[in-house]
Amino acid sequence: MSVREPRVTLYSRPGCHLCDDARAVIEAVCAELGEAYAEVSIAGDPDLEQRFGEEIPVTFVDGRQHDFWRVDPVRLRRALAPTR
Repeated sequence: MSVREPRVTLYSRPGCHLCDDARAVIEAVCAELGEAYAEVSIAGDPDLEQRFGEEIPVTFVDGRQHDFWRVDPVRLRRALAPTR
C-alpha cells in the first residue's frame, strides 16, 4: 500500500475560529473522497505570517491557492474531482 501526498494543505493558526470551520469542511470532504490533507500552523513562522497575514485560513489544492477565510465544500469537491 503506497502513501499518497496530501492534495490539500490548510494553513492555519491556533485559536482561529475560521480555521476550525475550514478544518471541519476539509476533513469531511477529504474523508468522503478518500483524500488526505495536511495542516500547517503559521504561528511562529515569520515567512508564513508575512505571506498569509490576515487571510488565514488559507487552503491549497495540488500546490495552488484555492481559498482563504472560508472553504466551500462544493468548490473543494470540484477541485479534487478526477480530471477526465
